[in-house]
Amino acid sequence: MIKNYLSLVKFSHTIFALPFALIGFFIGLFYKQYGEIPFAGRPTGIFEEKNFPSIASPSTLTLFLLVLGCMVTARSAAMAFNRYLDRKFDALNPRTAVREIPKGIITPGNALAFTIVNCILFIALSWFINPICFYLSPVALLVVLGYSYTKRFTPLCHIILGVGLSLAPIGAFLAVTGYFSLLPILFSFAVLTWVSGFDIIYALQDVEFDQSQQLYSIPAWLGKPKALMVSSILHLLSSTFVIAAGLYGGFGIWYWIGVAVFIGMLIYQHSIVKPNDLSRVNLAFMTANGIASVVFMVFVLADLFF
Repeated sequence: MIKNYLSLVKFSHTIFALPFALIGFFIGLFYKQYGEIPFAGRPTGIFEEKNFPSIASPSTLTLFLLVLGCMVTARSAAMAFNRYLDRKFDALNPRTAVREIPKGIITPGNALAFTIVNCILFIALSWFINPICFYLSPVALLVVLGYSYTKRFTPLCHIILGVGLSLAPIGAFLAVTGYFSLLPILFSFAVLTWVSGFDIIYALQDVEFDQSQQLYSIPAWLGKPKALMVSSILHLLSSTFVIAAGLYGGFGIWYWIGVAVFIGMLIYQHSIVKPNDLSRVNLAFMTANGIASVVFMVFVLADLFF
């Protein structure tokens, strides 16, 4: 049963936003310890307890688990609600007819109940973090749940999805510090434009179906060639934001290696997906973007700590 629900919410897709949440979390720890200064001016050896004691403290570990719990419950609620709301369309689309609700593996009622339970858990967990996260938790849920409706009335649905996932780095930073700051916001804009861009690529698979059902998407609205152009522009913006974050934060060589890999994966996915050849969309969607987020996170944290 657990396996069915993990499949329902595509738990493996957590790989997209979670690395950026971890970036936001550790940047928050750094800011809390040293203040809002460029990372180039940080003390050396911050992994040592004498310089960065909060990283291994019980309170930090508890906060980390709370942030992780918020990430999992918010995303699970959003995905389950999307599957619940789109169940009739999923049953009609050959690509999605194998999903859990159309196949009868999970009932619509259970999917909705799963959504509600995760929403409650998300709000409860945010209460234990700090007041600002608790007060903003309904707003976050409104965004991530509201995305599921947008395909019914606007081709900008990809942007709304990007906004939902972009809450990860700034939300994790807020959990640690309790205030907003420019650096995590730059990372949030990088996520927004990155996710929006690759979601457009993913939507190329359903152009004809979306048009037949009067559903909205950039590919269904503009056609495949122009949609890929829009995706390229969004990924160019995402590259700009990660570069801007690096310059503003004063990061070092490890960060810039991560940037090179991240941008390289964006270029790669556009090189393998063509308007008349969508055979490698899944490779672009899952593999290229999974590598982009995880490898980028590894190099950002390496630069921060070493």
